[in-house]
Amino acid sequence: MKLFGSALRSSLYQLGMMAIAIGGLPMAALAHGAHIQARTATAMEIQANYDSGEPMAEATVQVFAPDDPQTPVYTGLTDADGKFVFVPTAPGDWEVSVRQAGHGDIAVVPVESEGAIASTFTNDAGLTLLQRGMVAGAVTWGCVGTALYFGQRGKNRAHS
Repeated sequence: MKLFGSALRSSLYQLGMMAIAIGGLPMAALAHGAHIQARTATAMEIQANYDSGEPMAEATVQVFAPDDPQTPVYTGLTDADGKFVFVPTAPGDWEVSVRQAGHGDIAVVPVESEGAIASTFTNDAGLTLLQRGMVAGAVTWGCVGTALYFGQRGKNRAHS
C-alpha cells in the first residue's frame, strides 16, 4: 500500500510541476496577436441620394477598377448618410455602382495619377428639361402599350 501511495504522490507532484510550467508561459503563446498599421491615402467619398434628396442608406456598393470592369475591387454598404469611402489604387476611369430596392445609379469617376478626381468629372447625364420630358413620355408610352398588348391577349383568349 505504501508503494502505491508514493507512486501516486510522485504522479501528482509531476502533474503539479507541469501545471506550473504551463501557467508560467507568456500569454502571447496562448492567444492570437494583432497588429494595426496606418498610412495616409487619398480616399474618395461617394454620396448616394434618391431624386428626392434622401440618402440611400445601407445601399449596396460595388467599385470596379479601370483595368478590370468585371470584378469589383471594393464592395460594401453605404452608411446612414448614403456615403461610401474607398481608395483608388490606380489612375483611370473607376466605375461605381450603387443599388437599393430597384433603384440605383452608376457613375464613372476619372481618377488622375495622384488619386484625385479629374477636373472634367461630372455626374450629370447632361439632359435638358425637354429631353428628360421626352424620356419620361417614352417610358410611360411603353408601359401603356405593353399593358394594352397584354390586355388584348387576355380578351382574345376568353373569346376563343
